[in-house]
Amino acid sequence: MKQNILIAALLISTLSFAQKKKPDNWQTLDPTVDNVYGTGAEEAYKTLKDKKSKTVIVAVIDSGVDPNHEDLNDVIWTNPKEIADNGIDEDHNGYIDDVHGWNFIGGKNGEIDHEASELARIYQRGNRKFSKLDTTKLTGDDVKQFDEFKKTRTAFLKEQTESEEQLKQIQYFLDFMESVKKQNNGVLDKAAFKKYVAKDKKEKKLAKRIAAVITLGLIKAEELETQIKEGLDQISNSVKYNKMNADSIRTYLVGDDIDNVNERYYGNNHYQGPDALHGTHVSGIIAAIRNNSKGINGIANDVKIMIVRAVPDGDERDKDIANGIRYAVDNGATVINMSFGKYYSPDKKAVDEAVKYAESKDVLLVHACGNESKNNDVEISFPSRHYLSGEMATNWLSVGASSAESGKSMIASFSNYGSKEVDFFAPGVDIYSTIPDNKYISESGTSMASPSAAGTAAIIREYFPELKASEVRNVLMKTVTPYSGKVIVPGTKKTKKKMNEISISGGFINANNAAMELMGLNKKK
Repeated sequence: MKQNILIAALLISTLSFAQKKKPDNWQTLDPTVDNVYGTGAEEAYKTLKDKKSKTVIVAVIDSGVDPNHEDLNDVIWTNPKEIADNGIDEDHNGYIDDVHGWNFIGGKNGEIDHEASELARIYQRGNRKFSKLDTTKLTGDDVKQFDEFKKTRTAFLKEQTESEEQLKQIQYFLDFMESVKKQNNGVLDKAAFKKYVAKDKKEKKLAKRIAAVITLGLIKAEELETQIKEGLDQISNSVKYNKMNADSIRTYLVGDDIDNVNERYYGNNHYQGPDALHGTHVSGIIAAIRNNSKGINGIANDVKIMIVRAVPDGDERDKDIANGIRYAVDNGATVINMSFGKYYSPDKKAVDEAVKYAESKDVLLVHACGNESKNNDVEISFPSRHYLSGEMATNWLSVGASSAESGKSMIASFSNYGSKEVDFFAPGVDIYSTIPDNKYISESGTSMASPSAAGTAAIIREYFPELKASEVRNVLMKTVTPYSGKVIVPGTKKTKKKMNEISISGGFINANNAAMELMGLNKKK
């Protein structure tokens, strides 16, 4: 599942979280100079002004990217060995016409847009098997498998019930918005919420909160409505597709053998896919063309974005992620952004092998740690740096989301965390970036924090190409901006902990601190 969240719900439910609107490019600013907990990228460029950079390829494994966006078109990677649309695999890498990347979730019969959750797919497979058997007469391995299936069934039914409840809540929001519009002659604005005649206390409180959010400039009324509709669509699709035979749909559309996790060569070159909003937003955070008087400034200034489409609306498949990593590595990426995740990984071995392959080729993997306010020390999301063998990848960064504010609420209330699993936090709240058709919006999630970190890592790889992936990780960990106070633990209202109790480094990524360290400019203590 793409690691993004419904910003409307975030803003409404955590109104006290944000005090004022920050600059559109707050993620590039610096806490010391600008009093904003960004990545310090702008200051890093001042530190590195006399040093030459080397172009770095950053692969974005995601839902797809709009390669023609006005703020991205000049930073999209082009395969130098491939001629566009001639049906010939000039570079003999097994992927025909992969000019800007590859799509592992499309085929001759169409594109995967919506998918079931991994848990639902596991449940559906088990249900197809055991619904045909007399479960009172099972023998051998079937007995153990049926016991596992019963656990899966319980977990799936719980997940489905929670999704249906979320659907009701979002539908309530949408119905409320319609009521406000109806009372205001079809117009939805701040004044409409302020003068709305509420039906009950719940509506009155909601109208007051939304009016305050709009007043703060955090979101426009029409944007709010759009976000709620998108949330309704996302959750309703989740409920719908979790009930379907996802494997059958996949086989028809993509045409690969879903049982062959080692299969490599399938898919097409439809980089954008049916919905490239998420991947385009992620790419803009990393590399939107800097100082072109359009939209935003990406964090990294000398990168090319390689498009790897492998993440649907729903849970990604291990096979596609493994192949996406391998494709990126084989075609020159040295940083891979992975703004997705899930809590079940039936083919983890294949992903582990791909991560090990990336490690052997000195490629840094940057992963969003999740948006469920969970402690990843207790429940690890996948993919992860932990191999089945018990070893750990040295080329891996796990990133949580933070806001621009300093103080107790600086960690995003939705972000996962973990003193043993999450490396540090990076900008992930109210991040303004690119979306298809030359548009821009603000989004929140660890999906935004991961590219904030990937862009920062790309800066280090641009200006210090001699560093290994593990060394890039180490310097970013060593040079985080620390915070000595306590912060509210995500998922709680009042519980506070120190930063080193919710992350390994105890701080926030900072490109300038890393640049200063590598240039030998940090003061000796």
